[in-house]
Amino acid sequence: MRDEPADLLRRHGIQVTAQRLAVLAAVSGRPHATADDVAGAVRAEIGVISRQAVYDALAVLADKGLIRRIQPAGSPARYEGRTGDNHHHLICRTCGQMLDVDCAVGAAPCLTPAADAGFEIDEAEVIYWGRCPECLSTAPVGSETDVESVPARSLSRTGDDDTDRATTHKRTDRR
Repeated sequence: MRDEPADLLRRHGIQVTAQRLAVLAAVSGRPHATADDVAGAVRAEIGVISRQAVYDALAVLADKGLIRRIQPAGSPARYEGRTGDNHHHLICRTCGQMLDVDCAVGAAPCLTPAADAGFEIDEAEVIYWGRCPECLSTAPVGSETDVESVPARSLSRTGDDDTDRATTHKRTDRR
């Protein structure tokens, strides 16, 4: 039996508001959405909501484990409702499409570091980067849209400016 969204919030000690319910519904219905994507969906459902209210709701829901925040290097944070399992992500460098991929090795953390420095490791977050089949079929390797020519910030399709983490990718920003 599945919890009603309001009951789920209450069970996790979160005050139930129309905004939080709408944000939870938007994330659940749009896997890997940016905060701007969520804000647009919420506005379509309930009307006016500030960008800050969306960020606040996303933070509370992520802190309580009801949604997951994913921060791919060089792109805005994305949010998903798939939590509590051990999965990773595939991201197309060309168009920014993100897909879930189950862990290849089984139980969490599914990866073992060479040295754990005394940590008890319970999770590994993996992001696989490449090009999706559609982008591969429309742009041959070595073309203008090849992996190395795509600016890191181009992965944001919505203009969300939540890109404060440093990137470790070698790409040329041609702006």
